[in-house]
Amino acid sequence: DCVVLRRYGIELGPLDDTMLLSYALDGGRGQHGMDALSERHLGHTCIPFEHVLQHAPGAKKSDKTFGQVPLDKATEYAAEDADVTLRLWMVLKPRLAAERMTTVYETLERPMVGVLGEMERAGVKVDRAILSRLTSTFSQRIHRLEEEIYGLAGHKFNLGSPRQLGEFLFDSLKLPGGRRTKSGQWETRANLLDDLAAREDLPEQAAKLINVMLEWRQLAKLMSTYTESLPQHINPETGRIHTSYALASTTTGRLASTDPNLQNIPIRTKEGREIRT
Repeated sequence: DCVVLRRYGIELGPLDDTMLLSYALDGGRGQHGMDALSERHLGHTCIPFEHVLQHAPGAKKSDKTFGQVPLDKATEYAAEDADVTLRLWMVLKPRLAAERMTTVYETLERPMVGVLGEMERAGVKVDRAILSRLTSTFSQRIHRLEEEIYGLAGHKFNLGSPRQLGEFLFDSLKLPGGRRTKSGQWETRANLLDDLAAREDLPEQAAKLINVMLEWRQLAKLMSTYTESLPQHINPETGRIHTSYALASTTTGRLASTDPNLQNIPIRTKEGREIRT
């Protein structure tokens, strides 16, 4: 909200944030959004935004915006938002002093609202040309790795298909550690290949194949998640990516970044560092 208002020349003065109040007081005890806090502290269920959006014209949800909602429905939703926020503030604010959390909130959490707002507004500069070059490089390496995998496997299969991957690993190669789901399909959890690569009882050929598959998966994820995806988030007016930072979304106190997530770009691999630089 601060970023949007700043765009139109409106500067906010000192403010309290009920989400941050809750985060300072009850971090790690559930969600801190208004709807969750309303249920927890007020016993009140707020009007879901999806229900309000149903009143907007348009056949598809993607065609509907809050600006199209009839005024009476929009007023009801917005008025409840303001009322619930005030009532939550009246519940949470006195607890700061009572529970000796005032310093945490006033010196760590609340001042960060303005700082992160400025960071979001400034954005992150991205070089399209470098990302395009990396996409081309990764694509060529992925193709070569696929050919190597098929050569070691003796046949082609869809590396991106969990079902086909499970059948290849546990039916064709007879590797240890396989578990079937209730449907009878082999379980292919996210860290399956890492677990197999760590085993010392794998045949040499199988171990080599697993390591090549891990390299393929890493490059494929980097390309789809970052080098191909990030350019789509570049704002045409600023030429920068304006991610959203969240102060109250982790139990450890660290920041989170969404739309897009810029904090999970690997730093320990050469390819991850190339994307970061």
